[in-house]
Amino acid sequence: MPTIIMGKLASKIDGSIRGKAMTFLQRLGADDTTSGLHIEPIQHCADPRVRTGRVDEFWRAVMFRLDGDGETHYVIHGIWPHDDAISVAKRVRLKVNPINGLPQIEEIHPTPVVPPEPTPPSVVPLFVRLGHDETAIANTLGLPDDVVEQALTAADEDAVLDLAQRHEGWIGTILVDLAAGDTVEAIAARMQLQKTEPSGDADADVLHSLKRPAAALQYAFIDDQDELRRVIEQGDFGAWRVFLHPEQRRYVDRSYNGPFRLSGGAGTGKTVVLVHRARALARRKPAARIVLTTFTTNLADALGESLAQLDPRAPQAKALGEPGVYVTGVDALASAVLRGAGNGLTAAIRDVLGEVRSAPLARTPSTRWRETIESTSTTLPHELANETFLGTEYTHVVLPNKIQDEAGYLRVRRPGRGVALDRAKRSAVWALVAAYRAQGRIDGSLDFTEAAAVAAEHLTKQTDRPADHVLVDEGQDLSPAHWQLLRALVAEGPDDLFIADDAHQRIYGSRVVLGRHGIAIVGRSQRLTLNYRTTAQNLQYAMTMLEGAQYVDLEEQPEATGYRSARSGPAPTVLVVDSLAGELQAIARHVRAWLDAGDAPDTVAVLVQDRFHRDRVVTALTEQSVDARAVDRERPPAGRVPVLTMHRAKGTEFSKVVLAAGRPSPAEMARLETLDPSERADAELRARSLRYVAATRARDELVVVDRR
Repeated sequence: MPTIIMGKLASKIDGSIRGKAMTFLQRLGADDTTSGLHIEPIQHCADPRVRTGRVDEFWRAVMFRLDGDGETHYVIHGIWPHDDAISVAKRVRLKVNPINGLPQIEEIHPTPVVPPEPTPPSVVPLFVRLGHDETAIANTLGLPDDVVEQALTAADEDAVLDLAQRHEGWIGTILVDLAAGDTVEAIAARMQLQKTEPSGDADADVLHSLKRPAAALQYAFIDDQDELRRVIEQGDFGAWRVFLHPEQRRYVDRSYNGPFRLSGGAGTGKTVVLVHRARALARRKPAARIVLTTFTTNLADALGESLAQLDPRAPQAKALGEPGVYVTGVDALASAVLRGAGNGLTAAIRDVLGEVRSAPLARTPSTRWRETIESTSTTLPHELANETFLGTEYTHVVLPNKIQDEAGYLRVRRPGRGVALDRAKRSAVWALVAAYRAQGRIDGSLDFTEAAAVAAEHLTKQTDRPADHVLVDEGQDLSPAHWQLLRALVAEGPDDLFIADDAHQRIYGSRVVLGRHGIAIVGRSQRLTLNYRTTAQNLQYAMTMLEGAQYVDLEEQPEATGYRSARSGPAPTVLVVDSLAGELQAIARHVRAWLDAGDAPDTVAVLVQDRFHRDRVVTALTEQSVDARAVDRERPPAGRVPVLTMHRAKGTEFSKVVLAAGRPSPAEMARLETLDPSERADAELRARSLRYVAATRARDELVVVDRR
């Protein structure tokens, strides 16, 4: 049976012929001599290995036949109308780049390309300003001469991006990295480019080049018919599932002697790496118990769906401790531990809280702190006697240290809290904590952080931990108790914890330092910087949300930015309106225009501040005959325009987005004014992050509607 090697260009097949293309490729992969395929060589062509195949009467596939490793391989270049396919087939050649050993499609008689606008004499080209050396670019990175010539005359990043978009795979990626100021040496190391002994363009040489790490940016070996169907049906939108940057592939396959942290901005592929790594671990050791977890249930559901889309055969465990990949939210994970704790649960609760609870699987209402404050007299000033401060103090100081009485709280250190408390204030805080816990004793429940702390305590007493590997997404949003639970879930050792996070996307809770909770990642931390989702223009707008703010990562180090995008598109549209009515009209106008232009409703989304505003937007869209739906816990609906809060939009992506950023409500402004300055500063930091997250949900077009 021939092996199909799908090129990234070939995956972008016109939707009208995807079904026929699927049938053709399935038949080709089964038997290339099948009647009706018409796999034929082309006379007077640049590459004798080129073939065309009959998709139907009108469409033809262009591919290269390679014979090696005892079998036949077909590298699928693309599908075109008959005459265009013949023209393409005559002029393309598949070769090995003599500098870096990567596969390269060369057009012997290329279609005329409109040259870039000449750079005015007064403008210094970007690559000259960055100090890039033409010889190093050509002799180390292997960029084609014509590409180097055009890149060296490009005036700015936009011009280089336009050039990069005309070149799929490793060529375009290298151009983006050069435009971002990366050195030739850094790019060569990241993409694992190495000068090799001179090789020819024989079939064996080309096959070897197709298996190089950087070749995976452009080509994917298709293992079976199911994977082939996914590539065809999902096209470029799902390309992340098969086309990985060599740097991403490194984190998928490499083994680490302990916890490892992978950071990176929105759209840089951290979640992609996690999903691929989960599958790789399961393939490497089928009996392994792998936990793949994240902060919310919605995000966990998305992880499970992504794993199934990547590989339907990847085993997804139904319960904690079973072989396979157990995908779950971190709070659900804590509940799973509590359900399986048996008689040991009572002791764990007593060790954490100093008391027992009659209904530990029930969760305390989210309003409990407010009710406690309202029903308990206190001498604390209002900037401390509020839900934000008390909830954070309880989560970050009391629970991680298993404090059970006032004496323990008076002695405990409070690193990173930012709010100094003298003895009198500590006593007053503890009085409110005691009142909070007293109510928990009455209804027998645990709140979510208490449940995680108790689950962690139970697991630390067990000799056999329920997981062999734990993979964590959105680590920046987890609490200390969550981290204690995850540390206790798996024994210390190789590949125990793999953590993906981005301090710039922290939209829940206060920041955490992992080293304080038994997770040492010093020296085992790396960062992704290339955004695959968002256009450069949209990313640039999103980054303005972070300007002037100081972010600290899970290692208590300043979090850098420096993100760049591999994609280009229109600049975001920013509208300022004077009223709610004007905002709703602007939202409806842009959504309607996109739908009228042919965009699918579920590829367009509206993101808003809160649920109340979300429902108003749905009503306004419905009145304009737009079939819209408010999205809460469920997945965005097919065939309808989803309207989501910015928090709920985390983990999603859409082709086009209207961001109704709005302004904080009077109630929210009043709440912020009651906070201690350090707590208020952190809340404002999370607000910046939330808008950054929302703006990066748009792949192609972004419209921002701001109300005065």
